[in-house]
Amino acid sequence: MNYTRFITAVSAARKASPIRVLTELMQRSPPSLISLAGGAPNPNTFPFQTASITISNGRTVEIGEDLMKRALQYSASAGLPAHKLKDEFMFSIPELLSWLKDLQKSLHNPPTVDYKPEEGQMEMCVTTGSQEGLCKVFEMLINPGDTILLDAPTYPGTLAALRPLGCNIINVPSDQHGIVPQGLKEVLSKWSPEEAKKSNSNLPKFLYTIPNGGNPTGTSLTFDRKKEIYQLARQYDFLIIEDDPYYFLQFNKPWAPTFLSMDVDGRVIRTDSFSKVLSSGLRIGFLTGPKPLIDRVILHIQVSTMHTSTFTQLVVAQLLQQWGQKGFLDHVDGVVEFYRKQRDVMLNAADEWLKGLADWYIPAAGMFLWIKIKGVSDTQELIMKKALEKEVLLVPGSAFNINSSSPSSYVRASFSLSSPSQIDQGFQRLAELIKESI
Repeated sequence: MNYTRFITAVSAARKASPIRVLTELMQRSPPSLISLAGGAPNPNTFPFQTASITISNGRTVEIGEDLMKRALQYSASAGLPAHKLKDEFMFSIPELLSWLKDLQKSLHNPPTVDYKPEEGQMEMCVTTGSQEGLCKVFEMLINPGDTILLDAPTYPGTLAALRPLGCNIINVPSDQHGIVPQGLKEVLSKWSPEEAKKSNSNLPKFLYTIPNGGNPTGTSLTFDRKKEIYQLARQYDFLIIEDDPYYFLQFNKPWAPTFLSMDVDGRVIRTDSFSKVLSSGLRIGFLTGPKPLIDRVILHIQVSTMHTSTFTQLVVAQLLQQWGQKGFLDHVDGVVEFYRKQRDVMLNAADEWLKGLADWYIPAAGMFLWIKIKGVSDTQELIMKKALEKEVLLVPGSAFNINSSSPSSYVRASFSLSSPSQIDQGFQRLAELIKESI
């Protein structure tokens, strides 16, 4: 693929930070190297000595003095690499980036793993939550006036990241199973695939989608739809941004194959997150995609956050190594079962209190129920004013529209935190509110 046509002038102008290059060279060096180059502080001056973290199975993650020195120090911008460090910073477990690459190969078997780098070889980097990865991808790809595609309603954080970049956002039709391929085809029909060969083409640069447990809709794309969408991406030469924070919260097995798993061209950029299954506060996400593009993101990381917290990476790496892939996926199964029960509690409460007042679909993944209120054209005032008076809070659907001032008859309810009794009582209050409003 010709990646140069996708990259903005700002991204193309990024160069490796000489200091960050030296840092990464030092980390790859033999113990005999005497380095007078680094500007890192001496870890012996740091007050933190050791840490012991108890995990849910009763075992502990131990960070001894030597490992703590490493945890409190600068690290590589792409994430902790799979090589040994100088003796005083050695530790015995495989590091995070290597573990994640093995996980992606196991879960998705990307066709691009063995490609040459310039042909779109699979590359990865650790990000400070998947949101950092998304924002840096957007800034790498979007010039003012560029056209991009997404299926709204969608995550407000995505919309907030896109709007200041001055792009033209085109909404792609979707239903309870996600993007409708025929609708996407009709949107694309205003362009000719031949336009992709022109350097000044105004074809859409990428399609953004949350393929599993869409926020706010809870919808999941089927494998057949993904195949159709991918073929359209090949025909019109656009990238696919597969934002998949709810991948590990799918309620039905086998999990549908991902866009990454069918990416023979190197046109998929995938974001993953541990926020829903390990910790949202640790801020560990990871970006997977073609090396020419991931390398651009790493250059941006070098001059912004520099790297995700080394301490956070090491805590997660220690845990994952202790578990192994099977242990991690067993943990995921337990998390899924919790959210399945929460979802079913909310569905039962909806059946009890909202029948005849609202419509909804059963979410296939994630932590949200997307509810259409009958007889209410816009839920903004209903939720932001009247619902608060009833002491129940949901998110009005307009928050997820490309134009947030556009009316919406939907609300989003989350089943992640509330107890079964709170969910039941909350829907009872919502039902009373709807009856008073229609």
